[in-house]
Amino acid sequence: MLLVSANVNGIRAALRRGGIDWLVASGADVIALQEVRADDAQLRDALSDSVFAGWEVAHSPSSVKGHAGVAVLTRHAVKDVRTGVGDEFDGQGRWLEADVVVDGEVVTVASAYVHTGQAGTPRQEEKERFLAAVGDRVGEWAADGRLGVVTGDLNVAHTQDDLKNWKGNRGKAGFLPAEQAHLDRWGAEHGLVDVTRRLHGPGPGPYTWWSWRGQAFDNDSGWRIDYQLATAPLAARAVRASIGRADSYAERWSDHAPVLVEYAVGAGAV
Repeated sequence: MLLVSANVNGIRAALRRGGIDWLVASGADVIALQEVRADDAQLRDALSDSVFAGWEVAHSPSSVKGHAGVAVLTRHAVKDVRTGVGDEFDGQGRWLEADVVVDGEVVTVASAYVHTGQAGTPRQEEKERFLAAVGDRVGEWAADGRLGVVTGDLNVAHTQDDLKNWKGNRGKAGFLPAEQAHLDRWGAEHGLVDVTRRLHGPGPGPYTWWSWRGQAFDNDSGWRIDYQLATAPLAARAVRASIGRADSYAERWSDHAPVLVEYAVGAGAV
């Protein structure tokens, strides 16, 4: 099962820039999207001229037009879909989990879009409450031993290896110890594994986000804020990981790069 996670920076903008074509060419079996920024009809319309028109589509849009939104697309059957990780975040379009059936095995794929935050403000407090709520949810996953993976834009660079200019970003949202501690707990307490880091090895990088401005992309001055964090049973089946970084600035279709991980799932996989 090839799982691709991508912050598309607006599905309609991604369509215009060639992002849908890229996703088709990736050969993905399951795709988790963040920052869809569309309602159900707009998402379906953006996918209508591609192979995805015939796929299962689970979507949790934001109640604020043109904001946030997460989705899971899959060529496989979907057994169940759940949105939200607490009443406070209902309608924000920041969390969706789909139980995808792959040759008889069920894999829970969550697409998450975490708040950007701003240090020392209520926005940051809300971000950290959301991270805590996600922690509670994946704790439930760990308790029932499921094959599960949190994908998406977490807006946190976990370590110095995940941020080129880490010294210049100390004390700023996205690189705060309190944020990083949540990801630490997800691993230590609930067994989530950063499969890209495990398969890639030590950094720096590979980065997944670069500003549109200046020479950030050309200089590879980026952040790794997009992840696939798998439960221990699924992480043990991760066999290959890569970042879909564009070959040049002109070929970028989002300010993020997709995260690709292949898992040995389904009949005969184990």
